[in-house]
Amino acid sequence: MLEITYFQLLIFISIIWVITRLAIAIKSKTFSLKRECQLLLVYVCIIVISRFVYFGFHLEDGKIPTLKIGFGDNIHEMISIIPFYFLVDRYDGYMINIIGNIMMFIPVGVVWPICFSKLDTIRKNILAGAGFSLFVEVTQLFCLGRHTDVDDLILNTIGVAIGTCIAFLIRRKKKASW
Repeated sequence: MLEITYFQLLIFISIIWVITRLAIAIKSKTFSLKRECQLLLVYVCIIVISRFVYFGFHLEDGKIPTLKIGFGDNIHEMISIIPFYFLVDRYDGYMINIIGNIMMFIPVGVVWPICFSKLDTIRKNILAGAGFSLFVEVTQLFCLGRHTDVDDLILNTIGVAIGTCIAFLIRRKKKASW
């Protein structure tokens, strides 16, 4: 088992981000400050989502708990594939979970079509956001104490859809005002 802090994950993600952005700039032989500022929004989305997905919501002794990476004894306890099971099995904080999963992914729906020109339709953007959410849920299989849940996938995708609708509505209003 490997334990890492949020700060360590933040440093790791930041290093990967900088290396990737430098490699792209070197390969394309271009650098745009405007583009890098746009992509900084994607970076912030990744950092914030990582905080709440991998490290949980509640603090322990006033600190963000560590992430324990490894494999649990029973993978079946780590996966929930029954949609909307939380509607039957309510637990303390289930409304925070519902609202939090939706709210956490709204920025993805807003930011991604700004940053990625190939996400030029509502459908493409929602599918990309759902794919990102699926990636997040699958990676939780390697995190002890975390759960991969189809409900989270659904709620995250709803958040992306809301954000996408906001982004495309703003885009439409901008075009109409030209």
